[in-house]
Amino acid sequence: MAKVRQTIRDHTAEANLFARRAFVSVMFVGTLMLLLMLNLYNLQVTNHDDYQTQSNGNRIKVLPVAPNRGLIYDRNGVILAENRPIYSLEIIPEEVEDLDETLAQVTELMSITQAEMSRFEKDRKRQRRFKPVAIRNQLSHEEVALFSANQHRFTGVSIQARLSRFYPFRDTLTHMLGYVARINKRDLSKLTAEGLEANYAATHDIGKQGVEKFHERTLHGKVGYQQVEVNNKGRIIRVLDFQPPEPGKDIVLNIDIELQKKAQQELAGRRGSVVITDTQTGGVLALYSSPSYDPNLFVHGISQKEYSKLLNSRYSPLLNRATQGRYPPASTIKPHLALLGLELGVIDSETEINDPGTYQLRNVSHVWRDWKKHGHGMVDVTKSVEVSCDTFYYDLAYKLGIDRISDSMREFGFGEFTGVDLYEESRANMPTRGWKRARFNEPWYIGDTISVGIGQSYWNATPLQLANSLNILVNKGRRLTPKILKGYLEDGRVINEPVEEKSPIPMIDEANWDLVLDSLYGTVNRKHGTAFSAYRGSDYISAGKTGTAQLFSVAQDEEYNEDEVNEYLRDNAMYIGYAPYDNPQISIAVAIENVGGGGSNAAPLARKVMDFYFDEQKNTEIANKAWGTSGMPLGFQTSSAVTISNLEETAQTTNSQ
Repeated sequence: MAKVRQTIRDHTAEANLFARRAFVSVMFVGTLMLLLMLNLYNLQVTNHDDYQTQSNGNRIKVLPVAPNRGLIYDRNGVILAENRPIYSLEIIPEEVEDLDETLAQVTELMSITQAEMSRFEKDRKRQRRFKPVAIRNQLSHEEVALFSANQHRFTGVSIQARLSRFYPFRDTLTHMLGYVARINKRDLSKLTAEGLEANYAATHDIGKQGVEKFHERTLHGKVGYQQVEVNNKGRIIRVLDFQPPEPGKDIVLNIDIELQKKAQQELAGRRGSVVITDTQTGGVLALYSSPSYDPNLFVHGISQKEYSKLLNSRYSPLLNRATQGRYPPASTIKPHLALLGLELGVIDSETEINDPGTYQLRNVSHVWRDWKKHGHGMVDVTKSVEVSCDTFYYDLAYKLGIDRISDSMREFGFGEFTGVDLYEESRANMPTRGWKRARFNEPWYIGDTISVGIGQSYWNATPLQLANSLNILVNKGRRLTPKILKGYLEDGRVINEPVEEKSPIPMIDEANWDLVLDSLYGTVNRKHGTAFSAYRGSDYISAGKTGTAQLFSVAQDEEYNEDEVNEYLRDNAMYIGYAPYDNPQISIAVAIENVGGGGSNAAPLARKVMDFYFDEQKNTEIANKAWGTSGMPLGFQTSSAVTISNLEETAQTTNSQ
C-alpha cells in the first residue's frame, strides 16, 4: 500500500513538473509570439513609411537629365556651333564588385588603349563613386553592337547616348567662338562656390574659351530629372516620372561667317589678325587670329601629345592675337595725336614744319630718323597723316608731353579693356611715368615721349583696341562697346541686345574731327597717301591709316636691312580703315607680323576683305530675302527648326535608354 502511494506521489510530482514546464514553454512561446507581433506591427505600421522609402530607394532612382546646350548662329542664320549625338562607354564604380577585373575584361573586349585607361583613372579619382565615368567616347556603331551583345557580363557598365558639341567651321572661328571641354576639378569647385553644382549634375562639358565660356550661363540651360524603376542589377525597367530639362538659349552673333572665312583666307600662312566691326553699333563682324587650330580636338579630351604640340609651337596658335596680341601701334595712332594737338591748341590747321628726314633736340646728341630718308619737306597736320611723317609727330609728342598723351589715349581705349564679350582680352599698355617707375624703377625720359609719338617705345595695343579707337574717331567721340553677341532666339525671332556705349569724348572745336577724318581720307585717296596704291580703283570710297611697327632699335650709323634681320625681328605691318567715307558702315584693323610695311602688306589685305564685304552688299535682293517677314533671317527659321527638332528627338531617345 505504501508502495502504491509512493507511486501515486511520483506520478503527481511528474505531472506537476510537466505542467510547470508546459506553462513555462507556453509563456515563452507566447512571449515570442507577442514580440513577433509587436515587431510585425512596428515594421508594417509604425515604420511603414521609412521602410517603404528604403524599398523604393532600391527600386526607384532619380536621375538628372542634362539640358540641350543652346546653338550658336551667325548674323545670317548659319549655324556655328551645334550638338551631335554620340555614344560613350561608361562605368559606375559603386555598382562594380571587382573594378580591376571588370576593367580588364572591358579592355580585352573593346581594345581600350593605355591613354584611354589613364584618362579614365584620372577622371575616376575626381568623381564620386556613384557617378558614371567614361572609359571611351565616340563609339562607332560596330563598337556599340559589340558591347550590347556582351553587356550581360558587365554589371555597372553601360553605353550612354548624349549630345556633344561640334564646330562645323573648325579653325575658322576658334579664338572668337572658343570651345567646350570636360568639366574638371577647378570647374567643379567654381560651380560649387557659385551654388550651381546641382545644375550641372548630368552635364559633361562646360565652356572653356571664347563665346562658349563668356555666355556659359545662357547656353547651358537648366537640368531636368527622371524617376525610374530599376531591377536588382540597376537596369532601368520603366520611367515613372519625367521633368524635362530647360534647354539653353540659342544665341545669334554679329559675326558674318563668310567675312570671317575671307579674313582667314587672306591671312593664310601668316601670323596676325583681322578685326572688322560695324561702325554704327560696335558689333564685331569678323575676328580672326592666325594661326588657329581645330576646337573639336578639345571637346572629347585632347591628348597630351597634341596639346603639347599646340602649347610649344613657335607660332603660338593658342594665342588670340586679335584681343591678346600686344603690338606697337606705330603710325596708326598719328590721327589720334593730331586730334589731341589740335584740341589743346599745340598745333592748328595751318601749322607747318620742315621735315629733313631727322629730328633732334637742342643739346641732345641722339637723332631720331624719319622713315623716309630725306624727309617730306614742308608738312602740315593733314599731310603729316597722309604721308605718315615721323618728324612731325616727334615734335608734336615733345610738345604735348607723356602725361597729356597718356590721359587722352586712355579715353580712346588704349591701356583699357574694350568690354568685348570675351574673357581672353589684354589691356595691352598705355605707358605713364608711374608705370615705368613701377616696372623698371627708372624715371621717364623725354626720349621715351618722342618714341611714343610714332606709336613705339613702351606703347602697345591689341588689334581690337585699334579698331575700337578708329570707331571713336569715325563717330566723332561716340564710344561704342565692341560686342560679338547680337541677340537671342526666342519664339522664332531674334531679340537684339541693346547697343552699349560709354559717355562720349567732348571736343571744344568740332571741326577738329573733320580735319583728322579728312587726313584719313587723303591717306587712301590722294596720290602721296601711304595707302593710295592699295585702294586704287576701288568701287567705294574709304579712309584709313597705315603703320609699320619696328620691333628693335637700329643704331644711328646703321640702316635697316630686312634681309639681314631675323624673321621674328622684322617689322609688323599695321592698318586701320573704314568705309564708305561719307557714310561709314564697317571699320577694319589688320596686324601682320614680321612682313614689313603697312602700306604694302596690311592695307592690300584690308582692301581685299573690304571688297568682299561690299560685293556682298551689292546684291540687295539676296540681302532682302535673308530677312523674312518675321524680322529675322530665313536661315534661323529653317535650320534652327529642323536641327533643334532632331536634337530634341535624339535627347528623348537617349533619356528613354
